[in-house]
Amino acid sequence: MKRRDFLIQSGIFSASAITAIGSNAWVAKSSTQNSKQQRLIVIFLRGAVDGLNVVVPYSETAYYQARPQIAIPQPGKNGGVLDLDGRFGLHPVLAPLMPFWQQGSLAFVHACGSPDPTRSHFDAQQYIESATPGEKRTQDGWMNRLLGVISNKTPIQAVSLGETIPLIFSGRMAVANLARGKNASKPLSIDHPQVGAAFDQLYSGNDALSQTYRQGRMARQALMSNLDSEMAMANNGAPLPSGFTSDAQRLAQLMVKDPRIELGFVALGGWDTHVNQGGTQGQLAQNLGKLGEGLTALVKGLGPVYQNTAIIVMSEFGRTVQQNSSGGTDHGHGNVMWVLGGQVRGGKVYGEWPGLSTAQLYQSRDLAIATDFRDVISAVLERHLHLNQAKLNLVLPNYTPTQKVVLIMK
Repeated sequence: MKRRDFLIQSGIFSASAITAIGSNAWVAKSSTQNSKQQRLIVIFLRGAVDGLNVVVPYSETAYYQARPQIAIPQPGKNGGVLDLDGRFGLHPVLAPLMPFWQQGSLAFVHACGSPDPTRSHFDAQQYIESATPGEKRTQDGWMNRLLGVISNKTPIQAVSLGETIPLIFSGRMAVANLARGKNASKPLSIDHPQVGAAFDQLYSGNDALSQTYRQGRMARQALMSNLDSEMAMANNGAPLPSGFTSDAQRLAQLMVKDPRIELGFVALGGWDTHVNQGGTQGQLAQNLGKLGEGLTALVKGLGPVYQNTAIIVMSEFGRTVQQNSSGGTDHGHGNVMWVLGGQVRGGKVYGEWPGLSTAQLYQSRDLAIATDFRDVISAVLERHLHLNQAKLNLVLPNYTPTQKVVLIMK
């Protein structure tokens, strides 16, 4: 096996990272105790979550007419939404998030999404992750470009939870990858002392591949050390809960323990609810419940670090206003984005609301998009990470922010 292939298959680095680093190898810096380091976490809901049943426009008669079986009742009714502002309400299973709304650190941007009209999951996810809607030739993701403009050249400045590096983190900057769930702490072949020692000797040179190897080893050792010590102290030998909650706790632990970790990403599936979506209860409600529990665990786990963290929850597109004959919803257009964090001007649903009457719908079937998803990202990057216009242009190429939701951040 070629040395390069071993690095990829052993989980040390992704192919894109190995190809990209070349002679521009990172120089690892010692961990600082900068607890005020600004952080950004992105949670991607793959499959197109039904935003109309997440942040419910309960004041719209058209909503209930279009969804006789799956609509969420109005506030005060059995299984009704949790009132947000007199127009919109939150799905009742997301009750654990209401304290963040009331404290002003949770906001939503409705009728938001990509301006590209595709209803393909693959294409829409690509456009969201690359932040270049309609342009399939973009090879890197906006979070990798972001890493390029904020990089302090540490090997674990960005962490992706998942089996592979997603498009959003693909590019010239290397990203540390950590498996989800029980696989997170599963030893790799490189973790065995004899194997590790042999490869350490093999990659002791100054060539680009050797430098890449050493950085990958450094990143993995730092992450695993953080996990081992934190889990041993917090769990007293008991296993973490399965699912997103455990992953959220793990990411929070890593960020609290090591301030070098500034960017985090995790994707969650199961949101393509064509059949038996349900309303107050059912398939979507179950998934939203797990998401809400995980987000609550993430915020609590971050502790004081949450004050300097922004969390974006997004999906590739929304779903049809009209329920289908199978008790579900089909691929739509406009959706809702979530933003949490200590510097969020929360307690508000942002964005222009186009309405749900037939004449107001996109192609007579979907919630129209009034706010480009890049407006939300731009506001967070500008106000939270303090990127200037030149850096914003590098992260979000060929895009001019409209300033529609700039006040979502303090």
